[in-house]
Amino acid sequence: MALDVVDLRGFYGTPLGATARQLIARRLLEWWENCSGLSMMGVGYATPYLDLFRATALRTLAFMPAEQGVVNWPASGLSASALVETTMLPLPDSCIDRALVVHALETSEHPGPLLEEVWRVLTPGGRMILVCPSRGGLWSRLDTTPFGHGQPYSRSQLRELMRRTLFSPVNWAEALYVPPFERRTLLRSASAFESVGAKLSLPGAGAHVVEATKQLYRPVAARRLERRALPSLKPALTPAGATSSTRQRTGENA
Repeated sequence: MALDVVDLRGFYGTPLGATARQLIARRLLEWWENCSGLSMMGVGYATPYLDLFRATALRTLAFMPAEQGVVNWPASGLSASALVETTMLPLPDSCIDRALVVHALETSEHPGPLLEEVWRVLTPGGRMILVCPSRGGLWSRLDTTPFGHGQPYSRSQLRELMRRTLFSPVNWAEALYVPPFERRTLLRSASAFESVGAKLSLPGAGAHVVEATKQLYRPVAARRLERRALPSLKPALTPAGATSSTRQRTGENA
């Protein structure tokens, strides 16, 4: 079940939410340092991270699931957010260069069709960054944050899902090694947690952060053509299945 948009916005307004945004944003900026002139789309509740690119991207759009609700974004200027059905995005094919999927996959009832729709609107060679809770992390076991709701994923599950939806992972990372508690000492040392965890590839990170590229061609399933032997055909004056009276009349007419 999707979280309410008010709860999501409230979480990112807390010190713990601000810390989570900061730690995940490091990965996003590392991979997408320059998005100048590109069209960007967020699916789920991606606005805290879309803010990183709004000043340089050609355009940024925020699509929020109907079951979650929508808030106006950005805070000033024309609104770029919309309430949508995530498996039927209101965009033509191949029109988006970068897609950011956050707080969407884990709560979606149809994760495969969701990613297929992202694939559809991405340009050839377009890229997606997917952020979702990790099954092995503490964040997915506590429902005090948005990362504790929905279906968390393992790396192998994400890899299989992206394979089926024609995405090729190019970068893998984990984030949120710091425990999800509102304690000042933990939040002050969050960067240290993150640096040590990433450097040593420690288990227990709260979120997967995956960059994937769109495969350009959909594989066509090979179909086996079976040749059926035609029955031998012989000319007949009387159709098969005719009654005896019909045969008699046919003979008289002949």
